[in-house]
Amino acid sequence: MITQKYLDELTYEIIGAAIEVHKTMGSGLLETVYHHCLMEEFLHRKISFLTEMKIPVLYKSKELEIDFRCDLYVENCLVVELKAVQEMSGLYEAQLLTYMKLLKAPKGILINFNCFNIFKEGQKTYVNEYFNKLPKS
Repeated sequence: MITQKYLDELTYEIIGAAIEVHKTMGSGLLETVYHHCLMEEFLHRKISFLTEMKIPVLYKSKELEIDFRCDLYVENCLVVELKAVQEMSGLYEAQLLTYMKLLKAPKGILINFNCFNIFKEGQKTYVNEYFNKLPKS
């Protein structure tokens, strides 16, 4: 059973993996490079994930042919969106929150590798109403 505590611990592991990638690779590379490095780090840490997973969009019980894909869907409960940009935009947050809603994922992490310090400025974690309905532990 997924709990808030489990998701918090998973978040810690994911951010730790991102810090390791950033420490090893530095900033200034393309998002795809960080994406592949983070996948390798997840494999090393035995964190299960799907990559570039198509997100279903339902409208009045009909699945629409919309090509939404999240960068990483971790442990079937947490969305990770990766960026390597100079400045974060509110559009990236909206994108992540939309993916979380469509997947009914209680938590999401937006990670920008183009920063000085992943922990302090390169990541932001989001929760939604699904998170609040989970047991604490």
